[in-house]
Amino acid sequence: MTNDDPLSLLLRSKSEITRFQILVEIAANQPAVRQQEVARKLGVTPQAVSEYIRELVEAGHVAAHGRGRYEVTRPGIEWVLSHAEILESYARHIRRDVIHQVSVWTAVADEDLREGETVGVYMKDGWLYAGREERSATGVVTMDATRGQDVGVARLNGIIEHREGRIHVCKVPRVERGGSRRVQRALLREIADRVPVVAAVGLEAAVALSSVGRKPDMFFGSREGVIEAAFHGLECAIVIVDEEFTDFLKRLEGAGLGYTIHDLTAP
Repeated sequence: MTNDDPLSLLLRSKSEITRFQILVEIAANQPAVRQQEVARKLGVTPQAVSEYIRELVEAGHVAAHGRGRYEVTRPGIEWVLSHAEILESYARHIRRDVIHQVSVWTAVADEDLREGETVGVYMKDGWLYAGREERSATGVVTMDATRGQDVGVARLNGIIEHREGRIHVCKVPRVERGGSRRVQRALLREIADRVPVVAAVGLEAAVALSSVGRKPDMFFGSREGVIEAAFHGLECAIVIVDEEFTDFLKRLEGAGLGYTIHDLTAP
């Protein structure tokens, strides 16, 4: 982490992190924002909150609609999302590269194991497994386990062989532009049949999947679910309405995941 990268600037600057927190509080409570309550929650003075809000309005991140009424603008939302993705990436680094040095990981035993055994640890189909076969990452079993049971693995060493999954982003039109009736079904069926995880954003997307005989594995919270599945190495497809398409691509860019775009709108 260099001194001029976004994460360093965010964590080293108290004013920047406070501005981020205040913008989140405005988004959570808009349009009626109680500055004293925000000040109490963040541990700053009401005068400081007022000054930060003034700066956010001047920057175009917040729109003021009279006394005590504020709304986060589209640029403000994008600013919050970009910073949230930076923090999420940092948290992921802590979980994956730091905490495993001192924590107990949960894996699936791929054979009967005994407490104290040294095992190889690997990923398969998005799940962590432990067995006696030599692997690039090793750990020590913390309990007896039979094949298929969950088992604790401590003192993890090495690097778990892992490749992030690719996400196929399939754009479909909103209902006023034809919805599921205007989807290239053959192409959708081809994509859905070749990936283990399929998600839908929007009823148009869910109905389009249903029309090719595929029930989405995720609907509620599908954006986050697909990203998490891809981080665990699963190739995924997300069928998403066109008005949500661009924002989701930005999230994938921020997360650093590979993706392929498929426009399923029929001519």
